[in-house]
Amino acid sequence: MTRNTSITSAALPKRRWWYIIPIVFITYSLAYVDRANFGFAAAAGMADDLNITPAISSLLGSLFFLGYFFFQIPGTIYAEKRSAKRLIFWCLISWSLLATLTGIVPNVSALIVIRFMLGVTEAAVMPAMLVYLSHWFTQGERSRANTFLILGNPVTILWMSVLSGYIISNADWRWMFIIEGAPGIIWAFCWWFLVDDKPEQAKWLSREQKDSLEAAFQEEQRGLKPVRNYREAFRQPQVILLCLQYFSWSIGVYGFVLWLPSILKEAGQLNIVEAGWLSALPYLAAVIGMLAVSWGSDKLRNRRLFVWPPLLIAGFSFAGSYMLGADHFWWSYTLLVIAGFGLYAPYGPFFAIIPEILPRNVAGGAIALINSLGALGGFIGSYGVGYLNGLTGTPAVSYMCMSGALFIAAILTMFARPASEKGSPAPMPRHA
Repeated sequence: MTRNTSITSAALPKRRWWYIIPIVFITYSLAYVDRANFGFAAAAGMADDLNITPAISSLLGSLFFLGYFFFQIPGTIYAEKRSAKRLIFWCLISWSLLATLTGIVPNVSALIVIRFMLGVTEAAVMPAMLVYLSHWFTQGERSRANTFLILGNPVTILWMSVLSGYIISNADWRWMFIIEGAPGIIWAFCWWFLVDDKPEQAKWLSREQKDSLEAAFQEEQRGLKPVRNYREAFRQPQVILLCLQYFSWSIGVYGFVLWLPSILKEAGQLNIVEAGWLSALPYLAAVIGMLAVSWGSDKLRNRRLFVWPPLLIAGFSFAGSYMLGADHFWWSYTLLVIAGFGLYAPYGPFFAIIPEILPRNVAGGAIALINSLGALGGFIGSYGVGYLNGLTGTPAVSYMCMSGALFIAAILTMFARPASEKGSPAPMPRHA
């Protein structure tokens, strides 16, 4: 970093972390509850109640990602050009209503519509949040800021796995959707009154702090090659490579997330409460991994080094579970815990790569494009794993498919080189 950046870094307000991060964490957590609890309903009798065949169950689990795929880019461009605050407010209300309605669906046809629309209303949330954080946190902070956002994923599944199991055992899958969907409507109004789109709008920052943040952001942009528009950005080789990488990675992630409760319940002959507790442990490993990896990535200012090794670990873990087979449940389960670590640990550094490749005027759209390809990978992962499990009666083949996808993702990561790696590591900023 240059001398000017170091001077402005000294004045960066620490309060941003305590004020903004809890808000975005809770918001993304609520989004993840409403997309991941379908796996528990599938393992808890929803198919019998609604006469859902295994093929339709796989389609339902993956329909979310089709809606998620088609509406990423327009939603994120709106967040960048207009207001992430307004977009996420209406998304919160919409997806919470749809999630709650899932608990009262009368038939499969209604469930198909709701699952697709849930994907539509959640489509722009993650990329819009990443855009929002890029307005508040500098390059040397971004991996950790992204990680605290995406921690809403494994942390949510950690407690939701246990809570969902108890709700289903004491009521049924319908009450699970209703109870877990309703809080998002209340939180939407908390979001509206608490957040500001950009630092210059925040009343809780001094003028000096606002100026120091803006100076740091301007300094970051100087080392980036100008890109005129989204068309030019989307044609960048690095962006195409990251799209392919995230597509492959998401096959493994969402095959794992959506079908883990069913896999554990069947393989270990467990009840839904036991499956819930065991489903939680891989996400505890994920939380630990994400915190450690994001800290290391920001400290060394190296993104790739903290992305591809965890993905390789996850790939080998799935391959090991395949080789062990159903006769070694606890050893196979241990490898699934390790896989949870490897799948989630790289998220913070990965999403810090894009703003270090592209200037601010197009970075948000590129994030949306990459995330939309991840949604397409999520569709294939969730549908494919569910289909293969139903077809073969065992998760073994699914393990190998997820393993292969993660190996591809790890290899592709090695070719992405953000600007932060081209110079020597810079110290992490001090805070006012």
